[in-house]
Amino acid sequence: MLALVGSGEYLPPMTVVDRYLLDLLPDRPRVVCLATAAGQEGEQRLSYWNDLGVSYFAGLGADAIALPVTDRNSANNYDFAEKIRLANFVYLSGGNPVYLFNSLQETLVWQAILAVHESGGVVAGCSAGAMIMGDLIPALPRWKTAFSLLPGKVVIPHFDEISHALVLLIRFLIGREKTLLGIEGNTAFIVGRDVYEVRGKGSVTLWNHLGKRHFRHGQIIERPEALARTARL
Repeated sequence: MLALVGSGEYLPPMTVVDRYLLDLLPDRPRVVCLATAAGQEGEQRLSYWNDLGVSYFAGLGADAIALPVTDRNSANNYDFAEKIRLANFVYLSGGNPVYLFNSLQETLVWQAILAVHESGGVVAGCSAGAMIMGDLIPALPRWKTAFSLLPGKVVIPHFDEISHALVLLIRFLIGREKTLLGIEGNTAFIVGRDVYEVRGKGSVTLWNHLGKRHFRHGQIIERPEALARTARL
């Protein structure tokens, strides 16, 4: 399961959403917080995010730790990767999405995160942590590739903070073949096996060649893959 958050990680407005995600786990929640996207912002900022994440999830009843994965070198630390493999919930907080992708790509830590995802755990990403899950990361002078855990989508967080003109430009640059996934603050787009689900205070926008649709808290959207499987049956 993926949970992509527009903004607001580790803050009170997201409590209901994160409690919902924790309750989906079959075992006691074991959370690892990674502030890798803020790896260029200095020790003080990294400590802020790590301490905030651990305190937040401990307050929700989870066993929570933060790991100092700040660059490619630490992302290839075997001990860090093994601690992530023991978790069932990994949270990637915000910062620089291109730096985050470059730091994690083809590393032991990223392999461990994928293992959590594939074994039925939750991988959550806020802002930059959400952007790396789609196909592309908006960046200048050229857009960057991302991990494509959500194929065909380009994830745009902070969607309620972006001007209409900029949204139109992003939609144009994405092209007809991909879907713009706009996630507002304090809102999560949850990717299950057969459905998408929206949780939180704001809305999520899915915009592609078929049109623009808006979804709010509690709404369920069948995934195209699930519809295709049903048609084959």
